[in-house]
Amino acid sequence: MEKKIYVIGMGPGSLQDMTIRAKEALEACQVIAGYTVYVDLIRGLFPDKEFLTTPMKQETKRCRMALETAAQGKATAMVCSGDAGVYGMAGLILELLPEFPQVSVEVVPGVTAALSGGALLGAPLTHDFAVISLSDLLTSMETIEKRLRFAAQGDFSICIYNPSSKKRAGYLKWACGILMEYQSPETVCGMVRQIGREGQAVEIMTLKELQDADADMFTTVFVGSSATRQVMGYMVTPRGYRDV
Repeated sequence: MEKKIYVIGMGPGSLQDMTIRAKEALEACQVIAGYTVYVDLIRGLFPDKEFLTTPMKQETKRCRMALETAAQGKATAMVCSGDAGVYGMAGLILELLPEFPQVSVEVVPGVTAALSGGALLGAPLTHDFAVISLSDLLTSMETIEKRLRFAAQGDFSICIYNPSSKKRAGYLKWACGILMEYQSPETVCGMVRQIGREGQAVEIMTLKELQDADADMFTTVFVGSSATRQVMGYMVTPRGYRDV
């Protein structure tokens, strides 16, 4: 009997943004595991499945529970919002895998917020870019600050995940202050809320305006490079084809 776990990036949450491969993998599984909020986004699409969920901050428990289920011979999916390898569970599942040597793993990629949110804004990431999370649950503030500074000094377009929460209300303002030490306050920026879900909203603004913008854990922030422009209502970072 094959004992297998799929680690699936399900995209932003809408069926239209889920890859065909991800949908087929979920249909083939008996059990779907994941963070409660993310599982609830797809629960109605797969009513005949068994669901295993844990709240936030119980990632290790969640992954071990899914691996134990797979070890019992049930085809199991661990779902992640966006892509499983971008702030997702793919890494943790593989770190725990030596405890379950009989289980095989297949990582199924998904559309991460940098891509789905970028598409809604236009083309903010056409050239080199960095993705940085402002969540300090697993990363120190010193490390986050260092990465922000280096990305700004390198003139990367920057996609910011987890820009704010109830406990981190001032983090985005703090990050913008750091970025403005290296970038113009007029740098073109964008915000996308609830990508692919009810309440989706897109807004383009300057870096100066961004520091006072209202964001939460379901908001993805885009900070342009020095080359980024607003073109006909879209956020565009040119790659330079017109100069070739």
